[in-house]
Amino acid sequence: MHRELTARLFDERSTARLTEVADLDPALVLDDFGTEEARAVLAETEVIVSSWGCPAIDESVLAAAPRLRAVIHAAGSIKHHVTDACWRRGLLVTSAAWANALPVAEYTVAAVLLANKQVLRLREDYRARRGVPHDWQRGYPDAGNYRRTVGIVGASRIGRRVLELLRPHDLDLLLHDPYVDAAGAAALGARAVGLDELCAASDVVSIHAPELPATHHLIDARRLASMRDGATLINTSRGSLVDQRALVGELLSGRLDAVLDVTVPEVLPADSPLYDLPNVVLTPHIAGSLGRELHRMAAAAADELARYAAGQPFAHPVRAEDVHRTA
Repeated sequence: MHRELTARLFDERSTARLTEVADLDPALVLDDFGTEEARAVLAETEVIVSSWGCPAIDESVLAAAPRLRAVIHAAGSIKHHVTDACWRRGLLVTSAAWANALPVAEYTVAAVLLANKQVLRLREDYRARRGVPHDWQRGYPDAGNYRRTVGIVGASRIGRRVLELLRPHDLDLLLHDPYVDAAGAAALGARAVGLDELCAASDVVSIHAPELPATHHLIDARRLASMRDGATLINTSRGSLVDQRALVGELLSGRLDAVLDVTVPEVLPADSPLYDLPNVVLTPHIAGSLGRELHRMAAAAADELARYAAGQPFAHPVRAEDVHRTA
């Protein structure tokens, strides 16, 4: 993993748990498998505990690590470092993606509830009036969450958690996911619909699908145009899932609102209008684990290492057959 990440990721508790069950040196952090130091360590390694910044574990790395049996990833996606060679070797793989999904879902639910309350528009209106009394009930008769329609795009770990957290509220929940049928959606508290219907019918559209070739510009200009006036688009997935040029046009017109934690490029140029639009909440890809939330992923990795050491299966395994349709 990134060398500077280790101290932020592993607190004293998770470090102690890791060293209790394994011969592990917390000070030994690799960000390059090609060095002499790395080759010497790999020769004796049975388990790699990885996180963001882990180099690819390819054929050459596996050749240098004849004892390697498992990869425990203290982060989300394993696609950047667990290669096809790992699956051919039959390595056991686990990820803390479930732990990283929790703060993303919390961020999303907060955004949904504030969006339906029309907080962005009310904030700007209140700011503009500056002390002038106003009848807010008359001015915002449609504000509020009661019986609002929220559309969830993708029954991923995050999408499912968002649905779970939204269920206690008086909302109508729609779900689009090609792998979930009507019964499956109903079990999640939602109604299965096509993506076109979801975009047209929802007061809030929240994206939780993986970044795949098939999901590029999933929310395109036509679907954005079909969204209700005053609706909100939330994207905590990847920027490529939205036609950003078309979205900016809708936002500049003031017709839609947006909560964007991801964009293309990820760091927008300084002249992007998204920084300044009053109907946009723009954050720098921080919906996932941030600060203290990193420790949850470290704890998840420690749990999985303890299970491996005890000869038990991983609680959150990643399987080769599922990688093609996950983030």
